[in-house]
Amino acid sequence: MTTLTAQFEHYLAVRRSLGYDLSFSARVLCRFTEFADAEGTDHITVDLFLRWKDHFGKANNNTWAARLGMVRTLATWLQGIDPRTEVPPAGLISHRFHRSRPYIYTDQQVAHIVEEAGRLPSSYGLRGWTYSTLFGVIAATGLRISEALALNEEDVDLDEAVLTVRRGKNGKSRFVPVTACVVDRLRAYRHERNRLLGAKGSAFLLIENGVRLTDCGARYNFAQVCQRIGVRQPQKFGKHGHGPRIHDLRHYAGSRTMPSRSGRTLDFSAVSTGRIRHSLS
Repeated sequence: MTTLTAQFEHYLAVRRSLGYDLSFSARVLCRFTEFADAEGTDHITVDLFLRWKDHFGKANNNTWAARLGMVRTLATWLQGIDPRTEVPPAGLISHRFHRSRPYIYTDQQVAHIVEEAGRLPSSYGLRGWTYSTLFGVIAATGLRISEALALNEEDVDLDEAVLTVRRGKNGKSRFVPVTACVVDRLRAYRHERNRLLGAKGSAFLLIENGVRLTDCGARYNFAQVCQRIGVRQPQKFGKHGHGPRIHDLRHYAGSRTMPSRSGRTLDFSAVSTGRIRHSLS
């Protein structure tokens, strides 16, 4: 019997070979297939999904509806291999989409986030460098977190002060200009990263074992930083809690830009001046 986890790993390898970024859904589906393996089930059924939901059912219906969509995608693919597979119906989980209200950070809050991230402890100090750089760059440029994490070495052109986003929303690419203080910070980060790890791998933002920063790690460390500075309530057992999100740093950047008559973007963000400039340099 081929376990559902083994079938999922094959699915994951195929999708990734086609260029899909499945970093988030892979974590969710891995938990689902591990649950199936523990129950001795090697194919997806509606009942299996509902048992999984009952076992880990603390999240709200919007979250479970998103998880249902991930399982449906996997089940649709596996149905062509194993006819026993059932694709759970789309309306199995009733939900109503609510767009989160954006939180606009103050200049002082962004400065505190960058500063506190720089104090995150690690064996060689790279953790603080990496996360303070990540949070500062998102606040300064408005990059989505997935776009910042996907930056490779060749995408960070500090001579021209331009970042290249190769696969943004809907797979579109674009160039993102950056200010002089951000260039200085990125150059300092690259120097410190290479000093600690050497010129290792293609990713620009790395953790201390030399691998690319992950979405999960970024969100966890952002939550820890926000709890330390009082933006989120402290939580037990390393939980994220609720409050302003890392995505809201993008809203912060957007709230400080406006289009000029030429169609270009003028950046009035306090990230490039004053206290925050000191934090990024």
